[in-house]
Amino acid sequence: MIDLFHKGSIEDKNLLPKDGVVNYYGKVMSLAHANIYLQKLMETIAWKPDEAVIFGKHIFTKRKVAWYGEREFEYTYSKTTKEALVWTPELLELKVLIEHKTGETFNSCLLNLYHNGDEGMAWHSDGEKDLKKNGAIGSLSFGAERKFYLKHKITKETVSLTLENGSLLVMKGETQSHWLHRLPQTRLVSKPRINLTFRTITH
Repeated sequence: MIDLFHKGSIEDKNLLPKDGVVNYYGKVMSLAHANIYLQKLMETIAWKPDEAVIFGKHIFTKRKVAWYGEREFEYTYSKTTKEALVWTPELLELKVLIEHKTGETFNSCLLNLYHNGDEGMAWHSDGEKDLKKNGAIGSLSFGAERKFYLKHKITKETVSLTLENGSLLVMKGETQSHWLHRLPQTRLVSKPRINLTFRTITH
């Protein structure tokens, strides 16, 4: 297991030993700006409980989500479909920021709101057919620091790091084909975290 629970940027290094590329840029803005964005996103985003169909049963999560884009994209995952809302000014600002940082381009964003450490995300990969094949996913984090894990689908090798307030993580290449990732629950976190995952829809 590769353990990267530390502070600071390692953006030039691929965190994965093989079969994909993950770069961690660390904090890409000041703490003050990160906290302003956290508050703005809490207030202006059209948050709704996430939905999924599991073993034929329609469930709603405590974690809330929202889906935005440059046009009315439909995005299907967990056997449910969402239609994109129009960019907010804050989301457009953040999109420009990470496009400048990474050299990538994005046309949509899936947002997650975790109210506290009781809420997390199980092992999964973002390999839905609507997404650009091997396209980059830019993940911005605001609020509470949370640990993030990746696990190779075949070898079970793991990589882990702490996602800081105002930080950027980018997954690209064959990462989604070969690796799973998760945000585990923890009793150590009582504050909210918002995660923005900028993506490219192809249809």
